[in-house]
Amino acid sequence: MSVGIVMLVHTALGRAEQVARHWAAAGCPVVIHVDKNVAHSAYNSFVQSLADVPHVLFSKRFRCEWGTWGIVAASQSGSELMLAEFPQVRHVYLMSGSCLPLRPVDELIEYLEDRPQTDFIESATTSDVPWTVGGLDQERFTLRFPFSWKRYRFLFDAYVDLQRRLHLTRKMPRGLVPHMGSQWWCLTRQTLSAILEDPERGQIDRYFRQVWIPDESYFQTLARQYSINIESRSLTLSKFDFQGKPHIFYDDHLQLLRRSDCFVARKIWPRAGKLYQAFLTDAATALKRTEPNPGKIDRIFAKAVERRTRGRPGLYMQSRFPNQDWENGATAGPYSVFQGFSELFENFEPWLEKTTGARVHGHLFAPERVEYAGGQTVINGALSDSAKARDYDPNAFLTSLIWNTRGERQCFQFGPRDRQKINWKIAKDSNAQVSVISGAWSVPLFKSNRNFADIRKEAALLQKIENKHLDLLRSPQNKARVRIWTMAEFIEAPMEPLQSILDEIGHASSRRLSEVPKMVDLNGFGQFLQNLKNQGMHPHLMGDFPVEHGSNQSPPAPRKPYLVQ
Repeated sequence: MSVGIVMLVHTALGRAEQVARHWAAAGCPVVIHVDKNVAHSAYNSFVQSLADVPHVLFSKRFRCEWGTWGIVAASQSGSELMLAEFPQVRHVYLMSGSCLPLRPVDELIEYLEDRPQTDFIESATTSDVPWTVGGLDQERFTLRFPFSWKRYRFLFDAYVDLQRRLHLTRKMPRGLVPHMGSQWWCLTRQTLSAILEDPERGQIDRYFRQVWIPDESYFQTLARQYSINIESRSLTLSKFDFQGKPHIFYDDHLQLLRRSDCFVARKIWPRAGKLYQAFLTDAATALKRTEPNPGKIDRIFAKAVERRTRGRPGLYMQSRFPNQDWENGATAGPYSVFQGFSELFENFEPWLEKTTGARVHGHLFAPERVEYAGGQTVINGALSDSAKARDYDPNAFLTSLIWNTRGERQCFQFGPRDRQKINWKIAKDSNAQVSVISGAWSVPLFKSNRNFADIRKEAALLQKIENKHLDLLRSPQNKARVRIWTMAEFIEAPMEPLQSILDEIGHASSRRLSEVPKMVDLNGFGQFLQNLKNQGMHPHLMGDFPVEHGSNQSPPAPRKPYLVQ
């Protein structure tokens, strides 16, 4: 009877009964505090269910609410009853009704008997505590918190703000240095009795009644005053997520809990029958005798937190969406955007697909429909070619496209005629490779058989749209890999820029590029631009095309275009 168990219970009374019987069967006295919020009838039934178990007592009930004094009062009440009724107890172990012993009780008793004067309580100064969530570290001791954070959030925040504005602070009782840590501790009778019998306990309790979350600081602070030997750690395995909420253990965590080597774990899901059966009834599967080492599974929890907060690249999930910039990469993999290439070269898309092995689409953001490669109407992920569905959320469309085609490089055409809402998404995406031949949108206008007044009007609009897009691509916030050529400089030497683009995509062949697709006939293009100027529209994005500039870049008909000698 060297170890006594104080249990704080507020729900799942059936599971609490099962665990209490387990402790008592091993010879450990148990004192149970039941939250006063539990209905009187349920409480009476719970007491009656344990009436046949010796050494199980029930302490005075307090109303327990997260962050308030009631949890400390419940711990005090249970501890006082334990020390008064069971003088043989040397260590008092505080646990909740959702805690589950992972190792045979005899091992815990033996472990504590070997350390008769050691207190196991996580206790660190506020400056050394990295795990607090909510912005109140030192202030939880210098301000007053008379209002419940959960029930009266507005009053809580308003009163904190008022105290800060008026510079209202208070000091800790003399000689105390604030410490914080887990509320689940195991203290020696000597230390615990010294805390509960402190002649200044009334003053100390009055102070901590208005400390925020006092169950994480009351015993942690006072233990430093009286303990002969403190090990600043808890024997209970408890893990918290990035929001400060406890991880809940389910049946599929069985092997994980066995690896922890801890004596007790919380918080166990009440319906995790497999866990309760394995650890309370199957002694053959109990953990081996070894030092508790929750650090063995810290890596797994750290990975879980990272997965929840960052996720997989390019995959959005409900725990982060729609918070902007919470994504782990805008898209799942690299892709290429070509602007002006399909206008300048004939059959550019099939040539690029054959050369690189990538999937090359047309204008995915064309106003009429989504131009998938090969004229498909539906591709991976059941993404249809509906422009209406795409335009409902263009960002999600692009993200889904890249995610559902992972492992295959995606390339698509883009231009000022397309829907422009996707521009900023692409510019911020480090996976995007954007290649632009500025002014190439004018080639279809040059080839069209339309009234020149209509051509001039559309050219002015398209140039305005492309100019705005280029400014965005040149923005300091841009993360995409961007290459921009004017149309004039590109057609002078198309081999080099095309080679650099293909090298980045991953050329299917190791050989250097020997030919490019056939360029459209640009005879008369210079005069076309001059006509636009004469009509009052200045086409500056194409570069310098002299009026007499025909298609000097196009070789004579008998020769193969752009053959490298």
